[in-house]
This record gives sequence, C-alpha cells and structure tokens, in this order.
Amino acid sequence: MNSREMLVVKGLNGRKTLSGEVTISGAKNAALPLMAAAILFNKSVQIKKLPEIRDVIAMQELLSGLGATVSQKGQVLTITPAEKSKGELVADVAKRLRASIILTGPTLARYGKVVFPHPGGCVLGARPIDLFLSGYEKMGATVTHSGEAYTITAPRGGLRGADIFFKTMSMTGTEALMFAATRANGKTVLHNCAMEPEIAFLADCLNAGGAKITGAGTPTITITPTKTLKQKKVFPVLPDRIEAGSFLILGALLAKDLVIKNVIPEHLQIVIELLKESGVPITTTKNSIVIKNNIKPNSSFEPISFRTHEYPGFPTDLQAPMVVFLTQTKGESTVLETVFDNRFNFVQDLVRMGARASVWNPHQITVYGPSKLKARHLTGPDIRAGLAYIIAALLAQGTGTIDNVHLIDRGYADIEGRLSALGAKIERIES
Repeated sequence: MNSREMLVVKGLNGRKTLSGEVTISGAKNAALPLMAAAILFNKSVQIKKLPEIRDVIAMQELLSGLGATVSQKGQVLTITPAEKSKGELVADVAKRLRASIILTGPTLARYGKVVFPHPGGCVLGARPIDLFLSGYEKMGATVTHSGEAYTITAPRGGLRGADIFFKTMSMTGTEALMFAATRANGKTVLHNCAMEPEIAFLADCLNAGGAKITGAGTPTITITPTKTLKQKKVFPVLPDRIEAGSFLILGALLAKDLVIKNVIPEHLQIVIELLKESGVPITTTKNSIVIKNNIKPNSSFEPISFRTHEYPGFPTDLQAPMVVFLTQTKGESTVLETVFDNRFNFVQDLVRMGARASVWNPHQITVYGPSKLKARHLTGPDIRAGLAYIIAALLAQGTGTIDNVHLIDRGYADIEGRLSALGAKIERIES
C-alpha cells in the first residue's frame, strides 16, 4: 500500500446501477483496542475477523516494539505479550496512528511505565490527551513531558483504583482507563463514559478472560481488578458499524439493489432512521441491511438535518458521507458537527464539484440540493472524507481521481475491489 497511489473513478452521473452483496469487515474501533488489551493477559491471545487495514498493521508493529510476539495463521492473529518491557512505544509508528494512545493503559498497568509521543493520525489534528494523563495521575501515576515524549510511571506496587470522572465523553479514554484499572490495586469507577458498542464488546472479551467489569455500554463502568487474565476462546471482532454505514449511504445513492451482510443494524439505528425519513427504501434482518432502490431517483429524497453526537447519536465518522447524500436531496439541510472542529474541511471540494453548501462556522453547514456533480481531482484529508470523495466521484459526471489513498486504506480494506464487485469502475494507479 503506497502513499503515492491514487484512485481513478468513473462517475455514474447519478444513475443507480450498482448491485450485489458486500460483507462488512471487523470493526477497526474494536480491533485496535482489543489488540492493545492483549498485553493484559498472562498468556497468548488469539483474535479473528480483524479488518485488513493499515492501522492493524501499525498496531502489530507497536506491540512487537513492546516485546510481544505477533504472528498470523490464516485469519487468526496471535499476540503473546512479553513478561517484561521498557514500555516504550515505537515513536514513528505511534505518531502516525491515533489509536496508539489506547496502548498506554495496558502498558502502564502491566509494565509500570509507558513512554510515547503525542499520538498522530490525519489532518483532523492531534487530539488532547489530558483525559488520559489526569486519569493515570488519579491512579497514582507520575507524568512527565520532555520534548515530544511523555513518560508515565506507576507508583511502586502498581496503579491504585480510583474514582474518575471524564469531563467529556471519550471512547479511547474510556477504553484505556478501563484497561489500566483491570490490573490496579482496588476498585475503579469511571463516570461519564462513552457508550459505543465497541466498549461493551471489549469489556465482554476481558470478562471472558477473568476480568470483573460491569456497566460497559452505560455512563458508569466499575472495574474490580483481578490478578490474572487468561483467554479461553478466540475473540471474533464485531462488525464495523462505520464501514456498514458508509456502504449504506453509498447504496442509498448509487445502488438499485444492495445487500449489506455481517452487520448489526441496531448499531446504526439513527442512520437507518434518517435515511428512511428521507425516503430511502431500507429493510433489515438480524445481521443484514437491504436496499431496493430501483424506482426512486435521488432528487426525490427529502432533505434531512442532523447533529453528530457520541453513541447512540449520529456518528461523526459518517458525517462526510452523509453530507454527500444531502447534496442530492430536494431542499435545504443543516448539519451540526459537535465532536470535531475541523471536520468540514472537505466541503469546499464538494462545492468545486458542483455542490451547493454554506459553511457558517467550524460546527455548522447548510447543504442545498439537488446538485449535479462533476468529476474533479481530489486529495482526501482523512479516512472518512476520503470515502466520501469516492461516493461523490461515483455520483459525478466524468472521470475523477482521488489522492491520499493511504488514508482511506487505514479504515477500509480493498475498497476498490469491493466496489468493483458491485459494478463500479474504479482502479488504483501510481500517482
């Protein structure tokens, strides 16, 4: 996967011609923290249904740098944590992987020390890590910062249980502190926790190995530490609701019939309800979503307004694809972004393609539809906007190109192969 590659996309000029089935990968936001949590186990941990994405490879590199043995046989990844480690995250890998911050919790809890740079990622910018640092300090740890490196050291005898309140909901903060607390001395109670289904999944995996975690998936999580964690069966990663939502929005715009398999529809309830409200014909089963869309043109869809919010609200990671959808509806829609400041940086590129939208401030836009889009050369600023550009390019008239494919690869496996299987004309070339 070369950062100098780009996608060439032939537009469908608004026609609904895609059809077939797509199987959703394992969730990136469950896979990466589960890999990090393997450090907490006394022996090997096996994980299956991992997404084949760049971020999983980066997490493997970080684990190896901590002394873990990482191997893969077929679809099963085996992680054997080191008995001892200096606790130093490989700096150049950690800088490009935003999820590297999740490793600080299990590393500090097991080895008593963790050294890491400020976590990187894409152009959304570096996220604050004060929630992590203050949480570890409440558990008795000492935090120092020199140059680009943070060093966190647990007190002699290990971390202490604590009562911790998150001033803002944080998925990664909830995970990292939950992991750290499993090896602390004394009970830990986390308040104002994130409630994503991935967190409940991770707690279930730890509990299956002997942890005592209650309340995961609610605002209050209680962790009673246990001395040993031992895996009893292979952990399968749950389906990726963000990938499923991305294909759902793509299908609403471009598919005459589409079956999305290996999905948990209740994890996407707000997205499904909004699209249904707009007029998209959607049906669901226990583990699939079906769109039969060969009658209604996009221009007959009703406009819909929404605000992003922590789960179970509308996911910020689906905001960009949904904005593309709104460019095709018949009227005016407003979007409020409440999670990030820089997540409307893709809108001007849609305007260059012919969309009509007003960016009022970093948190609010208005989209006016329907608009005819024309193909352009685009440079993806982040994972999710990159996927939105693919949807826009497929909607457009003409042939477009998308740079920064390596960012899309961080969240979506073989995106061009899977879209080609549905009938799209899309290929990857050297830029």
